[in-house]
Amino acid sequence: MTRASRSDITRRRLASQALTGSITDPALVVDRMLAVQAQDLRWAKWAVAVRAPGSTSADVDGLIDSGRIVRSWPMRGTLHLVPAPDLAWMLGLTTARLWAGAATRRRDLGLDEATIEHARTVVEDALSGGRELTRAGFLALLESHGISTDGQRGYHLIWHLAQSGTLCWGRQLDSQQMLVLLSEWVPRPRLLERDQALGEFLLRYLAGHGPAPLTDFAWWSQLTMADAKTALAVAGGQLDALDVDGVRHLLPQRSDLGPLGRAAPGRGPTAVLALPGFDEYLLGYRDRSFAIEPENLTRVVPGKNGIFLPILVRGGRIFGTWRRDWQPRAITVHPEPFSPQPADSETSTERALHDYARFLGRPVQVLPAPPTAPPAP
Repeated sequence: MTRASRSDITRRRLASQALTGSITDPALVVDRMLAVQAQDLRWAKWAVAVRAPGSTSADVDGLIDSGRIVRSWPMRGTLHLVPAPDLAWMLGLTTARLWAGAATRRRDLGLDEATIEHARTVVEDALSGGRELTRAGFLALLESHGISTDGQRGYHLIWHLAQSGTLCWGRQLDSQQMLVLLSEWVPRPRLLERDQALGEFLLRYLAGHGPAPLTDFAWWSQLTMADAKTALAVAGGQLDALDVDGVRHLLPQRSDLGPLGRAAPGRGPTAVLALPGFDEYLLGYRDRSFAIEPENLTRVVPGKNGIFLPILVRGGRIFGTWRRDWQPRAITVHPEPFSPQPADSETSTERALHDYARFLGRPVQVLPAPPTAPPAP
């Protein structure tokens, strides 16, 4: 097994995550990443487009509205954008465990199997033939058939029916996504046997996130370690391994990531990336120390409340956050580095934030960075 440095891993992850500018088609970005976290859809669109330089929000909208990529809950009970053909086999691997984990919640909400199946029948009848519903329309439909959606019952029914492969989010209309039948929105899913699907899951994770340990894959997918080991047994012949401080990091064979000790081709080593909140560059790993100093993690997740702020990355390291304020005619963007930056970094940061403005098709005003403060305890 080849030995590698921590900086080798960081550089190679930039390339595997399509952050070196080597991909120009946003659809291929989602194919590479397999799953892009998307509870905040506006951030998810930027997560795709920043990996395909020159792409716009309209380009990603087109992929969503055409059904080329789909937004649903393929894993971890969290919304993601995934390639449409891959959603079915992902749900086949993750649903049973998530359902088991949600049993208490269903009981607390008074959602028994009969109620859920009644809701499924009502929804299938209402949406068949290419019809669609807003979230409000979905809730009103259930209420009209005697199914209460009080509290979190309505949201949980959407999640449950999507997790079971009945529903997914379809096209966007007036800033809302419509609910549609998955079988109609994705008429030709890719179907895989369980072990084959486990191997594919690991290969695709590593193609978009590697090199990474098997434990990171299990954490990211929320599969059991037994399933992760089965995935490795299936896919192991297509993988290489690097030894980093005694920890085995996996990556696909013939990865076009350049030799060890050198930066991958593409964006220069001093280029700044303005990545969105909830970006896979940070959320794709259990061990985040390859991207950020542990003492700075609280700046990205203030209050440890699960809300990940947008991040600034240079040379593979997270050196700050940024935030946006929507104004009627423009967007004001505030870079907030963890420490004072050299002039070339400030220039590159401004350039990266203007890339975000071009993605939106709106003018942006980049405000000067405020004085830095120590991280919160």
